[in-house]
Amino acid sequence: MSLEFLNGFKFLKKDTFIHNLDPRSKLLFALIYTINALIFSEIIPLFLIFITLIPILLLGKLFDQWIRSIRGLSFLFILILVLNTLFINLSYAVAMIIRIIVMISSFSIFFLTVDPNELSLSLISMGIPYEYAFSFSLAFRFVPTISMEAQNIIDAQQSRGYEMQKDSIINQIKNLFPLLVPLIICSIRRAFNVAEALESRAFGSDNERTFYFTINFTYKDWIFTTYLLLFLIFSIFIRINFDLMPNWMTWSLII
Repeated sequence: MSLEFLNGFKFLKKDTFIHNLDPRSKLLFALIYTINALIFSEIIPLFLIFITLIPILLLGKLFDQWIRSIRGLSFLFILILVLNTLFINLSYAVAMIIRIIVMISSFSIFFLTVDPNELSLSLISMGIPYEYAFSFSLAFRFVPTISMEAQNIIDAQQSRGYEMQKDSIINQIKNLFPLLVPLIICSIRRAFNVAEALESRAFGSDNERTFYFTINFTYKDWIFTTYLLLFLIFSIFIRINFDLMPNWMTWSLII
């Protein structure tokens, strides 16, 4: 059992073009690519959207981490492929796999390149209350921690002779239950510790807050944001034309 896909959501500090962008522009990037993936259900446009992610991965020097995260989701892709092929068809199954890869990759790029401190500042700058921004940032911080803890539990179970990767896929799913109980208990215990730490520091007692540093939109962010908006408009235009094309063909046949 591997939890490598969670490493695709762990912040990596690097000095690249993507890392130096404002978190708000990268959040817009993740949302627009998710929207583009959802408005199409055909293989070719989804594959073209996926191709546009490759240069961004290379600019951010994230290709190795992205490959490991996608490889960790291979079981999910196989499940989607089998179920959709059985109940719908193969082309639809492949399209759904590409759609999920695009959505996961876009948010993986966001989390890999956004510092948790900058994430909370960007949310606050968009008018979100500090308590909610802090909660989201804290949850973001705990993703790699929970991943490491889950892997430690797996290693501990296997050191006691418990086989978690043996037999069929169904048995592997059943073998996850001894992992879930200690993981949930550890997560609840950590939540109580964090709550006590925040209470001891009088969290939320003062609405007026100051910050050690601020974030600003630069010309690079405006260029990147303009590209994203044009990309979304172009995708919507293509989607509308795809929807109207069958009607044009129907009317031409009638005439």
